[in-house]
Amino acid sequence: MANLMEDKQILMIPGPTPIPQRVLRALANPAVGHRTPGFSRLLTEVTQKVKEIYRTDNDLLILTSSGTGAMEAAVSNFLNPGDKVIVMENGNFAERWIKICEAYGAIPRVVAGPWGQQAEPAALGQALAADRDKEIKAVYVTHNETSTGVTHDVRALRAVCGDHPAIFVVDSISGMAVSPLETDAWGLDVVVSGSQKAFMLPPGLAFISVSPKAWELNKGCEAPSFYLSLRAAKKNLDDKKMTPYTPAASLLVGLRESLSMMAEEGLANIQARHARNRDITRAAVRAMDLTPLADDAAASAAVTAIRRPGDIDVKKIAGIMADKYNIIIAAGQGKLEKEIFRVGHLGYIAATDILATVACLEMTLLELGWPATLGAGVAAAQRQILRG
Repeated sequence: MANLMEDKQILMIPGPTPIPQRVLRALANPAVGHRTPGFSRLLTEVTQKVKEIYRTDNDLLILTSSGTGAMEAAVSNFLNPGDKVIVMENGNFAERWIKICEAYGAIPRVVAGPWGQQAEPAALGQALAADRDKEIKAVYVTHNETSTGVTHDVRALRAVCGDHPAIFVVDSISGMAVSPLETDAWGLDVVVSGSQKAFMLPPGLAFISVSPKAWELNKGCEAPSFYLSLRAAKKNLDDKKMTPYTPAASLLVGLRESLSMMAEEGLANIQARHARNRDITRAAVRAMDLTPLADDAAASAAVTAIRRPGDIDVKKIAGIMADKYNIIIAAGQGKLEKEIFRVGHLGYIAATDILATVACLEMTLLELGWPATLGAGVAAAQRQILRG
């Protein structure tokens, strides 16, 4: 017998995130010609609106790639082989900065910290103070680390850099429009993000802002990629209001709709909604006698990482949630692969989605032998919702 509910899925991972019906309808529009005046107007419009989300007057370029493509562009367009950089490493996606830098022949000095804790501004300050000859070309940090459920204090990290000439580069793929980030006010030179998180779109678009200071460094870059060349992207945007290569035009149509939705809600309200979703989830987790990985001060508004209960296999938790209840959560990543599972609550997620997830998680844990009290987590989540 067919299961009529098999497509009624609740997606509770840190990306891709659910897509609103309004955006899905926009994506269903006929294909757009990307060398037409209409497309130029579309690109100009969405570029300006993304700049408003970024809180920047710097150049903002839209790439057809995943967020990792923008990360690669943030390396290939500013560094030459042999250049020295600093990478703040406190999670799986911070490690990606290291891998990309090494792929382009740069030499990363890794300032590592415990996974599940915030990157230490003092440690970054010490690393820069040791750079007496000012050889460090760039500092790479992560805003929101989805592998650990930690939001790092980007403002404090930037502040300790002072007037060091290195550019300051931020991966805000899962942090943009989720937690406060002031690109210009905080002096952030390059910031990357992606369409499949708080922008409520499928994967396929990446955004990158570039400050005048970063453009100066770009002038000395000998091989700034071809497809991911920011020079080419800027020149085509400035001169023709177009992209240098074929863009994901239909996604840009969807982006216009998602940006309209975001403008209607307001950036501060979007961030407050994500913070509420975090608090609802964490209240439920604790009521189930589970332990979040991150402490309250560092807790991500995008995803909550939860320590493994007892000796239960976290992949079994995710498996039962998917197979029996059609709720998709995530296991751990990297060195925490077997130690945590993760519940995403960013993008187009409502409090009622969290309630359903918590209720099914209680049943899943009980099935796996964890002494869960049915309704305890749900009641805690309900109380948190009523607090507003």
